[in-house]
Amino acid sequence: MTAMSDRGVAPAHGSLAVYPGTFDPFTAGHRDLVARARVMFDQIIVLLAVNADKRPTAEATTRAVRVRDAMPAAWGNVEVDTWTGLTTAYCLRRGATVIVRGLRTAADLRHEHQLAAMNEQLGIQTVWLPSRPQLAATSSTVARAYRSAQSARPSPNAEE
Repeated sequence: MTAMSDRGVAPAHGSLAVYPGTFDPFTAGHRDLVARARVMFDQIIVLLAVNADKRPTAEATTRAVRVRDAMPAAWGNVEVDTWTGLTTAYCLRRGATVIVRGLRTAADLRHEHQLAAMNEQLGIQTVWLPSRPQLAATSSTVARAYRSAQSARPSPNAEE
């Protein structure tokens, strides 16, 4: 008999999936995607990519702590890790067979399709999960811009 998840979905037995990203910051959309993916796989690793070209606002270890803090303790099959290099190399090293990616818009599909084709050539499948409509408008870029605008605003209690 196959055990069912809390959402009535039976995860693929022995499956390990990796959800990579810079997660700068980790948004409600990211958290929702992890919540959905964790019932599809026995284990999911949220992998913080260390990519100096993206110039993150915080170090990978700080971002990893923030991601861990955003996860309920009950999500025992979710792990957070950091990695410098190709995601497929990490997957092969850990024995993961699937990369999970989110799609917010149709424009994301072209880029994600190219990545998936490359990953498949390297032996790793990609699973796409569409964003929920109410979460699709918020990207990490939008969240950073909002946070920056908020910090630039004068405090309502500031002396004039």
